[in-house]
Amino acid sequence: MLERISKDTRLCISMSGRPSNIGTRFHNFLYEELGLDFVYKAFAPANIEDAVAGIRGLGIRGAGVSMPFKEAVLPLVDVLHDSARAIESVNTIVNEDGVLHAYNTDYQAVSDLLVEHRVDPSLPVTVVGSGGMAKAVTAALRHNGFDEGTVLARNEGAGRALARKYGYTWRSDAEGLAPGLIVNATPIGMAGGAESEDLPVPREAVAAAATVFDVVAMPPDTPLVRYARECGVPVITGDEVIALQAALQFELYTGVTPTRDQIRRASEYSRS
Repeated sequence: MLERISKDTRLCISMSGRPSNIGTRFHNFLYEELGLDFVYKAFAPANIEDAVAGIRGLGIRGAGVSMPFKEAVLPLVDVLHDSARAIESVNTIVNEDGVLHAYNTDYQAVSDLLVEHRVDPSLPVTVVGSGGMAKAVTAALRHNGFDEGTVLARNEGAGRALARKYGYTWRSDAEGLAPGLIVNATPIGMAGGAESEDLPVPREAVAAAATVFDVVAMPPDTPLVRYARECGVPVITGDEVIALQAALQFELYTGVTPTRDQIRRASEYSRS
């Protein structure tokens, strides 16, 4: 790859509090596969305002946005597309000649996975978290017919607001959760974090669940995923989310739609 980088090579980046190599390897694999003059690099911005200004000022083609910046970038972009406006959360920025367009491909990825895994929408659902990813998850759940839900969040203001918007209830503790679908939309269980070995809900809630969905992608076998599997509970993993949302981002950046086989191989490479 380094031999072909030139002044004309287009740069795409990701911005995360704790960046991993997953997105970097995924996108660069597809650039190579499809012969595109792009390169992708992950960053951990110290100042998100400066980072977004750099996207505009340096002509960076696109940027993936991860926790904790999904909401912080809202006032820094120029055009909010429907997927980002509806849930007030951004995970993708595309630079069109200095005009920054914002999208949310997490929403579509979560929605597609609920269908792919045939999760029963009659199940009561518990969404853990109230940040940008929780907004995408909750919107996707409601879009797919999950009418009975609870937002479990430490932040009462954000938790109540999210629950109210989608007709769910809010609670601050996990005691006595109704068995059904549990979705972790927090950084709990993420590698490198203060809670990397923790579960977002009590063990008894995991064991009683019908399905567990963890959006944390690094590692793919989070403590929640591992324990759910030990209990024989079906799981949807964060690496599935990141592969689908990255493929949608890839298309927005390049105008090229990768095949399902290319997405599968890029995802496998990203985790190798």
